[in-house]
Amino acid sequence: MRSIGEMARDSGLGASALRFYDRAGVLVPAWVDPVSGYRWYAPEQLVEARLLARLRRAGMPLADIRLVLAGWSGTDTDLVRGLLQAHLRRLEQGLTDARGEFSALRTLLDQRENPMTTAPRTTTARLSVPAPELAAALDAVRYAASADPALPVLGGVLFDVEGDTLHLVATDRYRMAVARIGTSGHGGPRVQVTVPVPLAEAMRALLGGDEPVGLAVEGDRVTLEAGDRQTAGQCLAHDFPDYRRLVHLPSGRQAVVEAGAFREELETGPVRSVTAREPGDASRDVSVLRVTDDGTVTVCGDGGDDDGGDVAVDRGFLLDAIAAADRDRLVLEFGAPTAPVAIRRTDDETTFALLMPVRLDD
Repeated sequence: MRSIGEMARDSGLGASALRFYDRAGVLVPAWVDPVSGYRWYAPEQLVEARLLARLRRAGMPLADIRLVLAGWSGTDTDLVRGLLQAHLRRLEQGLTDARGEFSALRTLLDQRENPMTTAPRTTTARLSVPAPELAAALDAVRYAASADPALPVLGGVLFDVEGDTLHLVATDRYRMAVARIGTSGHGGPRVQVTVPVPLAEAMRALLGGDEPVGLAVEGDRVTLEAGDRQTAGQCLAHDFPDYRRLVHLPSGRQAVVEAGAFREELETGPVRSVTAREPGDASRDVSVLRVTDDGTVTVCGDGGDDDGGDVAVDRGFLLDAIAAADRDRLVLEFGAPTAPVAIRRTDDETTFALLMPVRLDD
């Protein structure tokens, strides 16, 4: 007999997926411990689980998966072959439909293009920023910038100036970091520029003092002056996505954690390996978090059963966010299982990170 953890390891299905297929009546364990509730699987069920994993990776609907498993061991394979062929036709038709939709979207983008979108930036802004606060803001966000060459628009830090406020934002799709600081000297309209990561690093290197520094935007060029030293460079020639639409989340369950102890628990606690979902991506080490009724956050193992309320996140991303927050105590906020997890400071609601959850039922 295999435990659910062993079955997950040997079959390619996550433990949460095995629980789901048990509840759906597709792959029911041979025995469930009446005391602990742990699931145990017979040796011959490993073949079914591996078949189920393949069908799931191919995106087959649950109703068809049921029939494939029911007919797999029979001598008449016509039903199974027919279901596989029908699903392949659906996938091919879906790809054809997707190509059509993408073609229409590209046409709409082409129609929106006009000389204004490619003209040089003419925006100018000059402002004064406290050096320690700008240094802390860069430290809080720059780790989240993307290194994906296919998405150059995300390969920098957004500097969003509005009134006497400067927001710094970085994201690589899977995580986002936001920081806000006060400024002075800018009385014009909102100005947004995306500073490439190397230039952001050069700016950070100049921020060792306590005096205010000067930040200037002239067209597509940005300059930071710190005393008699300065660094300058070209901004990215892409518009950063509207991050404000992404950071307003419904309120969820909150838990306060001691950062040091929680970091140690993440580093030494159980971890799950999740197979890459996209070509070129690497497998990810994932920590599964559970919030108890008393507000305690624990890192779950792979052997027990849960009630579906666990949230999985990339362990490395979470450790990065904890380090960037630079506080002894942090607030973790959990919404729906598919909603981002927020990592907030207890003393500053304007600097925070969001992590997209990782699906475990693969």
